Amino acid sequence: MALYEPLRDLERFANTFFESARPGPRMMPMDLYRDGDHYVLTADMPGVDPGSVDIDVDGQLLTIRAERTLGEGDGVKWITRERTAGTFLRQLSLGQGIDTDRISASYRNGVLSVTIPVSEKALPRKVAVTTEGDSHVVQAHESEAPHAVES
Repeated sequence: MALYEPLRDLERFANTFFESARPGPRMMPMDLYRDGDHYVLTADMPGVDPGSVDIDVDGQLLTIRAERTLGEGDGVKWITRERTAGTFLRQLSLGQGIDTDRISASYRNGVLSVTIPVSEKALPRKVAVTTEGDSHVVQAHESEAPHAVES
């Protein structure tokens, strides 16, 4: 049994209307997370031809651009049209500590996945600490918070 929810239908209509009336590139929904020594960006791009996906890195700016075209036929009379055609665009500032030379991407089932590796210089490392006159070495980890030392 389907429930009629007029507010949900009105919201969907308004979103579709304003999105299709808005000039310029559309936003694509995306997720971004860190997994060990790399970041993973996933962006929903259903119906996008993989050949139209363009990923550029200019300095620390990552730009993802894609084009979705919808079939137009002679004599077609649309009943409803909620999917929009056009250019999709997303730009991200990568910041420091990213190995931009090793960024890779794949497109599967309408989802673009971009792997963004952390540079070797930005990975956590151990730092040896020596003291004057003593021959022992204290090991410290950069990623740990400093601990108070009692004297």
